[in-house]
Amino acid sequence: MAETDLIKLYSGRILELAADIPLTDSIDAPQASVKKRSPLCGSTITVDVSMADGRISAFGQDVKACALGQASASVLASNVIGRSKAEIIAARDQLKEMMKNDGPVPSAPFGEYEVLIPARDFKNRHASIMLALDATAEAIELIEKEDCT
Repeated sequence: MAETDLIKLYSGRILELAADIPLTDSIDAPQASVKKRSPLCGSTITVDVSMADGRISAFGQDVKACALGQASASVLASNVIGRSKAEIIAARDQLKEMMKNDGPVPSAPFGEYEVLIPARDFKNRHASIMLALDATAEAIELIEKEDCT
């Protein structure tokens, strides 16, 4: 990887997002907690989620990830409260498509994932970038399962 590629990948905005991640405290009595780990780089994210009326009402996360994973978690946390399962699943699927198949940037309010476009060429970073949304989607699934039993 050339030095210019690294500079492009770790842009100032990515580093700003990584340095200022919202909602990093655990929440009291979450309805679901999910921990995800990227096997390639060892990044881990644990999310706590509670929902009310089909929307995320409380969210907390513990992020131990590379700058790209941190930036991704930051974008999610800035927009997660009040989101429905469908919105989280759509954001996750759109981000995956953006990373793997040069798809478009995720829809509003998750458009700031655009900052991660330079990471498309670094497939070993994709799993870390996906951790926060994957964990949140899984937490919502667990909450729905619990509500059905």
